[in-house]
Amino acid sequence: MFGTTKAFSGFSVNDIAAARRFYGETLGLRVSEEHGMLTLHIEGGADILVYPKENHAPATFTILNFPVEDIDKAVEELTGRGVRFERYEGFAQDARGVLRGGGGPPIAWFTDPAGNVLSVIEL
Repeated sequence: MFGTTKAFSGFSVNDIAAARRFYGETLGLRVSEEHGMLTLHIEGGADILVYPKENHAPATFTILNFPVEDIDKAVEELTGRGVRFERYEGFAQDARGVLRGGGGPPIAWFTDPAGNVLSVIEL
């Protein structure tokens, strides 16, 4: 039934203007706005809908992963843009928040202004 449908993902935020600044300016994504909602235009043609929700509650899991070739360079650049990386108890993260050797590739988590969890992951 949906084999030929171009599906897309979405998530909520509590402030569309703050999300537009963060995703467009801080992260450097191409962002468009229509009907009070944002569309994040991700490389490869996968668009992501960002919609306002008055009683928004941040996701407790990673909603969006950004693959990078060099995680240290990505963390340094994002830190310079004001992004703060999360530290999670029980995870052996380095001083900059990067988890290495946890059974997967190096990864570091951060949040958007609405508290949704995002990551940079070295692939």
